[in-house]
Amino acid sequence: MFARLLAPRTTVSAHCDLPCGVYDPAQARIEAESVKAICEKYQSNEDPVFRTRALIIKEQRSELVKHHLWVLWTDYFKPPHFEKYPHLHQLFNEATKLAGAAGGKGTVDPAEAQKLLDKIAEIDTIFWETKKAA
Repeated sequence: MFARLLAPRTTVSAHCDLPCGVYDPAQARIEAESVKAICEKYQSNEDPVFRTRALIIKEQRSELVKHHLWVLWTDYFKPPHFEKYPHLHQLFNEATKLAGAAGGKGTVDPAEAQKLLDKIAEIDTIFWETKKAA
């Protein structure tokens, strides 16, 4: 009887963890833009103290890019999305690697940071296509 009292009376479903509106690739893009800007500033400044601070901040921003991408990958996108966009897993893998040691965390080359922004733009396009279909 106690279990019956606590049982939900209404069942709802959503394709993501919460009803839509809480996920957005813009969070990853903003952090990736910071990574690129830091790379550019690093390249134009020879001060070792500035460069050290820039590297620390770039590492933090790169980690946030990975976090925001992983949240989208694991919490927003669901099997139907991966069926419709079969390259989506590969796209996320490449983007998170570009934010990690192979990219944002491992280089100060603005061109590498731009590659990350380009991958995020591809994810963003797919994300908004899925929102239209929802």
